[in-house]
Amino acid sequence: MFSRRAVLKGAGAGAAALAMRPWAAFAANAPGVTDTEIKIGQTMPYSGPASAYGSIGRVETAYFKMLNDQGGVNGRKITLISLDDGYSPPKTVEQTRRLVEQEEVALIFNGLGTAPNSAVRDYLNENKVPQLFVATGASKFSDPEHFPWTMGYNPSYQTEARIYAKFIQATKPDAKIGVLYQNDDFGKDYLIGLKDVLGAKYATMVVKETSYETSEPTVDSQIIDLQGSGADTFVIAATPKFAAQTLRKAFDIGWKPLQCLTNVSASVGSVLKPAGLEKCVGALTAYYLKSPTDPKWKDDAGMQTWRDFMNKYMPDGDQKDDNIFYGYGAAATMAQVLMQCGPDLSRERIMKEAANLKDFVLPTLLPGIMLNTSPTNFSPIRQMQLERFNGQSWELFGDVIAG
Repeated sequence: MFSRRAVLKGAGAGAAALAMRPWAAFAANAPGVTDTEIKIGQTMPYSGPASAYGSIGRVETAYFKMLNDQGGVNGRKITLISLDDGYSPPKTVEQTRRLVEQEEVALIFNGLGTAPNSAVRDYLNENKVPQLFVATGASKFSDPEHFPWTMGYNPSYQTEARIYAKFIQATKPDAKIGVLYQNDDFGKDYLIGLKDVLGAKYATMVVKETSYETSEPTVDSQIIDLQGSGADTFVIAATPKFAAQTLRKAFDIGWKPLQCLTNVSASVGSVLKPAGLEKCVGALTAYYLKSPTDPKWKDDAGMQTWRDFMNKYMPDGDQKDDNIFYGYGAAATMAQVLMQCGPDLSRERIMKEAANLKDFVLPTLLPGIMLNTSPTNFSPIRQMQLERFNGQSWELFGDVIAG
């Protein structure tokens, strides 16, 4: 009998828990599964405007190598086929069809991006291929009624935006808010969340909202326009490349609003450092992971487990990159689902177990935050906590907030 709580307290202990006796292949309708292997697929932007996220795919590959070195999951080795889609939806379609129709993977795991995953959601659901733990907080990926083969992973962007709106209302009720958002479902979810909380006040409190396309080279002109609007509070719903540009440009032109930065661009290594650490002081975000740069986790057992893993399996990886920390936790979650499946690795059973995570604790999550899913709730992470950047690391404040 396995435990669903804190099963991955340590890399060695976690792998030992997963490396149980071999099972025979259970179901005839189990593509990608043999007596010795579970083959899963993924698209990831190793190139293009969101290439900073490529470290997620690299660490997930390394994580599964660690598990395989220690026996795999229930005696089977995990093969992750991770293909570059350049954050381009047409390329995502092409690569996903290759994974399903040629590579015959059991499932698609942690594909990154709202627009890329939107482009393949219908295809995967029509073919009853699990699209698990999509690396985005777009609410559309947590809709079991209409898309029962798709499950998100990140906390909802709408929930995150509601947290910012409530904080602004409580601490700066007369705020003049400017919003920069990516012109797709990712960015627009933040507008929805702000409107949910601000209601009729949105029209007066939000003095300027402006968007950008991922094909644009910079967002410098948008930042100048936002400064000119008189905004003293700034919600940044931008992916890493554009978030780094935004933080740097705002500082360089002398604009110093209260900044609320989407958690997908909160990485010190891949966003704040390129922007200039001194230019990001005071920025806020809502987060759910421990930060590798926060000294308070120096002696934390989960953090030490991750560092030991990095030193052995990804020695050239940037240990200040929150994206790597994120990918490590996502891979551990995927391994937990596969372990829960036992001998039955049919696609139906995989989805059933993905919707049956109960108080699952990861060493990467902030204390008090657990993963929970059910057949009617496909949002695994529904808790966050506010934190502020001090020039070197993020500092938590307030309580864990359930969305």
